[in-house]
Amino acid sequence: MNRSEEISFKLERMRQALQDTQAAGIWLRGIDWFAWATAGGSNMVLLAAETGVAEVLVTATDAWILTNEIEAQRLKDEELPDEGSPYKLFVHPWADSSKQETFVREATGDGKVLTDRPTSNESALPPSLIQQKRIMLPSELDRYREVGRLASEAMTEVMLKAQPDWTEYQLAGAGAEALWARGLHPALTLVAGDRRLPIYRHPLPTQEPIGRQAMLVFCARGYGLYANLTRFVCFGSLSSDEANLHHSVGQVEAALLNACKVGTPLSQVYEAIAQAYDKQGYPNAIREHHQGGTTGYLSREAIANPTASDVLAANTVMAWNPSLPGAKIEDTFVLLEDGRLENLTVDPNWQTAEIEGRLRPLPLER
Repeated sequence: MNRSEEISFKLERMRQALQDTQAAGIWLRGIDWFAWATAGGSNMVLLAAETGVAEVLVTATDAWILTNEIEAQRLKDEELPDEGSPYKLFVHPWADSSKQETFVREATGDGKVLTDRPTSNESALPPSLIQQKRIMLPSELDRYREVGRLASEAMTEVMLKAQPDWTEYQLAGAGAEALWARGLHPALTLVAGDRRLPIYRHPLPTQEPIGRQAMLVFCARGYGLYANLTRFVCFGSLSSDEANLHHSVGQVEAALLNACKVGTPLSQVYEAIAQAYDKQGYPNAIREHHQGGTTGYLSREAIANPTASDVLAANTVMAWNPSLPGAKIEDTFVLLEDGRLENLTVDPNWQTAEIEGRLRPLPLER
C-alpha cells in the first residue's frame, strides 16, 4: 500500500478505538505517534525531544495535522503524502498556542479525548491501539528494511576507517556523520574505548583515545523507525579471554532468539536469557544491564523483565542486547508471520560467524 492508503488504514484503527471507548477524539503528540499516524512523517525539530512541532487529531469524521504558521508549509511539502493525504491542516499563530487547544475542544465537542500523553482532563490510549503501533504493516517493514540496511552500512563504513588514536568523541562523530549522510537521525551513538569498555554498559563518548579496541552503538532513526545495532573493532587480535566473552554473549543471544516465538510473553524470553547466562557461568549478568525487548517507533517499545506481560506477535520488531563486561551483541530483528527472524541490520560486508543457523557479527579485527 502507498502512504495515503496506509494512513487511511490507521485512521480506521483509530476510529475503531474511538467507537470502542466512546471517545470523541484521539490527540497524538509524541514524535513516535506522529511518525506512525503519518506513515513515516516527522514532526521533529529538536532531535532529543519526545514531542514535536505538529500533532495529530482524529475524530469520527475528520483528521487534522495541528501545527503553527512557522511549520505548516514545510510539513505539507516534505512530511505528508504528495497526493491523497486524508489529513487537513489546522494552522495557528506561533505566538498563540491556545487557539490549538480551543480547536481541539470544539472539534471533539468537549467530549472524551484519548492521547499518548494525557493530562488531567484526558485519557490514555487503549492497549489495542498501542499494540497496533507495535505490529508492522508490510509497507512499514519495507521502510524498516531500508533504515536497517543504511544504518548497518554506516556502521561498517565507520569501523573500517576508525583509528586507535581517535578519541571516543571522534568515533561517535564519525558515526553520526555517516548516519546523517544517509538521511538517518543519530538518536544514540555510544562509544567505549579500550579502558572504559569493561566498566560501563551505557558509555557516553569522552575525549579519551579509543586505543586497542572500541565498541560503537547506534540507535538510528528513519521514517520514525529505530534500527539498533552494536559493533566492535579491535586493532590487532582479541585475547583469548576477550574472545571467550564474545563467544559467551553470542551463546546467550542464540538462546534468547530461539525463545522468540509468536505468542511468547517477554517475561518468558527474559527467563530464557537468565538461564543462558547461568549456563555460560555468569548467573548475575541478567541484573547488570537490561537485555532489550521490542522496538519500532521507540528505541525500545517494551523492555523484557520478569513481569513483562507483552506478548510477541507476528511482525513485531525486536532489539536484544545481551552483554558482559567488555562484550555485547545487538541487531534489530523482525519476527515474521512464519516464525522466522529476519535481521534488519545485517551488512554482508561485515565479518560474521554462524551461531545456531544465524550469521552473527564478530568483532572486526584489523
